[in-house]
Amino acid sequence: MRACVVVFPGSNADAEMVHTLRDVCRFETHVAWHTDTELPAGTDLVAIPGGFSYGDYLRTGAIAKVSPILGAIRAHAQRGGYVLGVCNGFQILTEARLLPGALTRNAHQRFECGDWHVKVTASGPFTRALGEVWMLPVAHGEGRYQADEATLQRLEGEGLIGLRYCTASGALDESANPNGSLHAIAGIYGGPHRNVFGLMPHPERMSEAILGSADGRALFENVLASAQV
Repeated sequence: MRACVVVFPGSNADAEMVHTLRDVCRFETHVAWHTDTELPAGTDLVAIPGGFSYGDYLRTGAIAKVSPILGAIRAHAQRGGYVLGVCNGFQILTEARLLPGALTRNAHQRFECGDWHVKVTASGPFTRALGEVWMLPVAHGEGRYQADEATLQRLEGEGLIGLRYCTASGALDESANPNGSLHAIAGIYGGPHRNVFGLMPHPERMSEAILGSADGRALFENVLASAQV
């Protein structure tokens, strides 16, 4: 499977993403720059990593959405190619309207950095085992997921909420929500075939036991298995 990590000025989690894809999960991995207008030939998965693209000027993801590479990413998603946005990548995908809703300032108005649990609540290419609980790190100041009521009802009704913040036992409790996201949303699906996925936690930073947990590796192994079906 061929992966492409897209890098913007201000990206800071691209090295971890490349390492996880290439060295841990054995994807053939390439890197694209924000000014590129095409993805590498044969790309199956586009991964947009975390960071502060363009310094988060205007608002998170607002400038990145008009970068030249976004046209190629949109076309890739429309034809069913896998797209993964992590943290700032999730913010970019919502700004580009590849995913609904918005990521806004954390409810407690502070940058949140720590390990939190998330529960798989929808099945798709990136999340398979319903009820599975992963421990993943978060590092964001604008991670509170918000959307209008109609969008939230659609996400719930169509089973598009892939991950929710939870306790270590999998219970959905407000104390386990690090940023005040509505419906405890940590990650959602979009795209014509649930092929676009955005999440605020960083699975690439928790993909090896030496990092404290290898739970994040499941997300990458899921999409690899999905591509082989």
